[in-house]
Amino acid sequence: MDKKRVASIYKKLTELYPDVTTALKYENPLELLFATILSAQCTDVRVNKVTAVLFKKYRKIKDYASADLKEFEQDIRSTGFYHNKAKNIIAAAKMIEKDFNGKVPDTMDELVKLPGVARKTANIVLFHSYGKNDGIAVDTHVKRLSGRLGLTQYDDPVKIEEDLMSIFDRDKWGYLSNLLIEHGRAVCDARKPLCAECKLCDLCPSAGKAVAR
Repeated sequence: MDKKRVASIYKKLTELYPDVTTALKYENPLELLFATILSAQCTDVRVNKVTAVLFKKYRKIKDYASADLKEFEQDIRSTGFYHNKAKNIIAAAKMIEKDFNGKVPDTMDELVKLPGVARKTANIVLFHSYGKNDGIAVDTHVKRLSGRLGLTQYDDPVKIEEDLMSIFDRDKWGYLSNLLIEHGRAVCDARKPLCAECKLCDLCPSAGKAVAR
């Protein structure tokens, strides 16, 4: 991997999006954890609309742990896959209350034990709530842009994360995910990437090509 090209990609992204952060709205680790779970197969805009009401109704871990499943399903219904999401959030709340003294864990090993939490969600919580760079959150945007930019040859999120972690310095991991997501939303669209307007065009092997990856 060309380290100079990788460094240039990161530098240009930081220049384009100097203040980028997660689009999810939250005030504490618990809210971020549950907002991230809700964001699976759902837009952040929709999640924020739902959580604006949800976080006023359920304020503490015990509120989620004791929530009625059917009622909670309706509270989050518009985020999609609400049966599994509701079940996982309530189960995660019970585990946090019982096994972690009511506090959202701050390690990867503990977070991924929670129902509905895999590495992507754990990475988001660790970086934004605890300032820890334990990995790189690989969502659909990160997956797409990593492939188009030639940063990985894999489609599997775990392998993509491993590739990205191997070529970017650790202190850049959490921020990198935000940068790629923002560029994916603003320019590198899944169906119609705006290559002619892209500031990374000279660094991208997929520029000008109809790549759906």
